[in-house]
Amino acid sequence: MEFLIVLLIVIFVALYRKSNGESLYNFVTTSIGNIYDKYAPYSFKNIRERCKEMGLEYTKKQYTIQVITFASVAFIISYLYFYNIIIAVIYVAVVVSIIPYLAYLRNKRLYSEFIFEQVQVYVTNTIMEFQTTQSFVKALEGVYDSGVLEEPLKTDVKVMIDLAYHNGDVGESIEYMNSKYDFYMTRNMHQLFLQVTREGAHDTVQVLDNMLLDVDQLVEGVYQDRMNRQAFHKSFVTYGVTLYLMVMAVQWLIGKETYISLVNSNIIMNIGLHIVILFNSYFLLSGEKYYNENVGAE
Repeated sequence: MEFLIVLLIVIFVALYRKSNGESLYNFVTTSIGNIYDKYAPYSFKNIRERCKEMGLEYTKKQYTIQVITFASVAFIISYLYFYNIIIAVIYVAVVVSIIPYLAYLRNKRLYSEFIFEQVQVYVTNTIMEFQTTQSFVKALEGVYDSGVLEEPLKTDVKVMIDLAYHNGDVGESIEYMNSKYDFYMTRNMHQLFLQVTREGAHDTVQVLDNMLLDVDQLVEGVYQDRMNRQAFHKSFVTYGVTLYLMVMAVQWLIGKETYISLVNSNIIMNIGLHIVILFNSYFLLSGEKYYNENVGAE
């Protein structure tokens, strides 16, 4: 009975949209886009726009496929637990509502990786420019004018240059950049240039060459860590989804009919099953958050 009600609602929406000259696909994709634009936090909107510019943001079609996939998996798993369409539909609604948060985590990770790559370009090119100019400010100007930087790094380097000329010292410029991009390689480079600018140095060639080697090794380590984390992430998700399906083993051991009878008559068992689903979901969501927030670049 419940299945027929859900089916009738879906058919009604499809026919209504068709009668107005709008396909169900366009209706779904437009609705998803509106929800993201309305409820996404400001920081997410900025990051999402940058990801769009880089061609890394999901299209509405990809988001729709994601919604359908998540909804289907949620429906199947929750139905296998309770054999109740109403409960399954509720779980589907909850899972679909989490998708914007997952999109936020994904875009945040991609943006963090982009920032790391830009910082690496900034450090490498500043060192090479300094080897020619022997001036930190002139090196910054050379990097800024070369066009190798993208926003927001490009604007921040311009701020550094302006602060250096305004104060007659690079101290505040370095503090500004370190506060915005707290990376190991930027702090080391800035510390060296601050010392050279204020105290002078007879020969910095070897030190700078060693620093470039350190940057190369750091970048190599970060990219290797990224590949390892991606492989672990796939295994983690597979393991997390498999945990949900342990209920199938229970049904196999005691029999499907006996299991359904217990679910329908035992409220304690119902509560226990909900706890299992919520615990597994928290486990997966926490792992997803850790994977996307710890990019291994700091």
